[in-house]
Amino acid sequence: MQSLFEQAYSCIMATDPQQKVVLTQDSAECWSAGGCDLQSDTPVQEIAVPGRPARPLLVHPAQVGKRKLSSPRGRAAFLHALAHIEFNAINLAWDAVYRFREMPPGFYDDWVRVAHEEALHFGMLRARLQELGHDYGDFTAHNGLWDMARRTAHDVLVRMALVPRVLEARGLDVTPAMRTRLQQVRDTDSAAILARILADEIGHVEIGSRWFRYICRQRGLEPVATFRALLLEYLPGRMRKPLNDTARLQAGFDREELQMLEQLAQEGL
Repeated sequence: MQSLFEQAYSCIMATDPQQKVVLTQDSAECWSAGGCDLQSDTPVQEIAVPGRPARPLLVHPAQVGKRKLSSPRGRAAFLHALAHIEFNAINLAWDAVYRFREMPPGFYDDWVRVAHEEALHFGMLRARLQELGHDYGDFTAHNGLWDMARRTAHDVLVRMALVPRVLEARGLDVTPAMRTRLQQVRDTDSAAILARILADEIGHVEIGSRWFRYICRQRGLEPVATFRALLLEYLPGRMRKPLNDTARLQAGFDREELQMLEQLAQEGL
């Protein structure tokens, strides 16, 4: 029987995007069919650089060009940015599986599912890019998502709090407006992809919320105060309006948390 942890590592370290997608699909099927276990003789490794192709060129976030949806090239650059997020999200989901080995089996069910869905999202976005005459790697990108993976690698509580519930949750806030803008410029194919991604990402953030609360219960921590403290420690000034309260409630946030996030955004903390 194959080790799910070893499968996860192979997926993370795959450099070719299509190979990463295929390995992710195969590993998810292996886990679903009962062909993988939670055993491994290999200790967890620090992963400074996950598997990725030579392109896109990674630059500081401030150097990533602006993306105007009114032009075909601007829409391609926008879709490329989303594809890069989804490519990194595959690695992040597998890293949660690979790194945190003392969690209940349901944790691995959830994060294997997330990895599989992120791979589907990447595939849809890459195919749409190709329809527009471009491909993944044609535009610059940044490394912010993996930087946060490294900053949260020491503690599953911190990872669950900050990656799904902050970085991914921001997509819940901004995606509806981006989808509307694509519809306004009659790019209905791209808008449909964003609708599918938004629906799935609500589920991904809910998984992060559920496991964050589970770990808080295990450690005797109050969730809202813990979340606020982690935000101020790791991501001060990160919260911005508008917040999509409806989607965030579906994704496992409660009213008290939303009020706290609104206050942080209002105060610029």
